[in-house]
Amino acid sequence: MSMERTFVMVKPDGVQRRLMGEILARFERAGLKVVAMKFMKVPRELAEKHYEIHRGKPFYEGLIAYITSGPVLAMVIEGINAIERVRAMVGATDPQKAAPGTIRGDFCQHIGRNAVHASDGPETAATEIALWFKEGEVVDYSMDDEKWIYE
Repeated sequence: MSMERTFVMVKPDGVQRRLMGEILARFERAGLKVVAMKFMKVPRELAEKHYEIHRGKPFYEGLIAYITSGPVLAMVIEGINAIERVRAMVGATDPQKAAPGTIRGDFCQHIGRNAVHASDGPETAATEIALWFKEGEVVDYSMDDEKWIYE
């Protein structure tokens, strides 16, 4: 059993379309646990750090403009194999290729407005969690139903 934490963000289009609750509910119903959450407008400096890997690419400035265009819901999700499970629940980056039943497959139409971001691996998750959340903002706690979910 490998407990992991991953970073998840409901992007501006997901917030504007009132999908935050639905997205959060899907993770919770799957037995995943929210250990940090903040609703915020993304400052340009944070957006640039988050998307550093894309600096210099033709879509970079548009990506920065989009992610800073409205509020986002940033979260840290914990659970068994959380990174892989969350990525499967989110679906393919391109909603046209996302399976029905995934968040992107059910709610999105275009790769530029795909509602949610999820870390793609352990190193990325650790980096993104540290970028978006300060020490002390991620909470360790137990839930009463964990024995029914994890044992």
